[in-house]
Amino acid sequence: MAETSKIATLVGSLRRGSLNRMAARAIERLAPPSLRFEEIGIGDLPAYNQDREEDPPGAWTEFRDRVRGADAVLFVTPEYNRSVPGLLKNAIDVGSRPYGRSVWSRKPAAVVSVSPGGIGGFGANHHLRQSLVFLDMPVLQQPEAYIGNAAAIFDEAGAVKSEETEKFLRAFAEAFAAWVAIFRS
Repeated sequence: MAETSKIATLVGSLRRGSLNRMAARAIERLAPPSLRFEEIGIGDLPAYNQDREEDPPGAWTEFRDRVRGADAVLFVTPEYNRSVPGLLKNAIDVGSRPYGRSVWSRKPAAVVSVSPGGIGGFGANHHLRQSLVFLDMPVLQQPEAYIGNAAAIFDEAGAVKSEETEKFLRAFAEAFAAWVAIFRS
C-alpha cells in the first residue's frame, strides 16, 4: 500500500463560489487515496515586509509551519492580468522568507489554472511556474491543467458536470500522486 502524502492546497481565489476552489475540491475527490489534501488559507496573510521578520506576525508563522509540514503543494489559481493574484504571490513570498529558510524548497508541486474564459488561465499558470522554478520546487509537467470555460463545468454544488472533465481531473490527480511518490521515495 502506498504511503499517504499530505498535500497543501493553495487556492488563489477568495470569492464565494470560487471556480478555483470547486476545481481544487474536484481534484481532491478524484485523487487516489495516497493523497490527503488540506487547504491552507492565504487571504488573511499580512503583506510581506522584511522589517517584520524580527517579530513575525502569527499568521506568517502558522502558514509557514503548515506548508513545512506538507509533503507537496497543489496550487489552484485564477488569472489576473496575465499573472497570479497578489494574495497568492504574497503567500509565496511569505513562505520563501527569511532567506535560506524557505518552506517551498524541494517540495513537489502541481499547478492548475482555472478561468471562466477560453484559455484557462494559461498566463497565470506559466507565470507561477517561473516562481516555482526559482523556489526549487519540482513541478509536475504533464498533464498541464488549464481549466477554461469553468463556469459551465461545475454545478451549483461544485460537482463536475462533464464526464470528460472528470476523467481529465482524475488523470491529473493520478499523475500528481505518482509525481509526489517519486519524491517521497
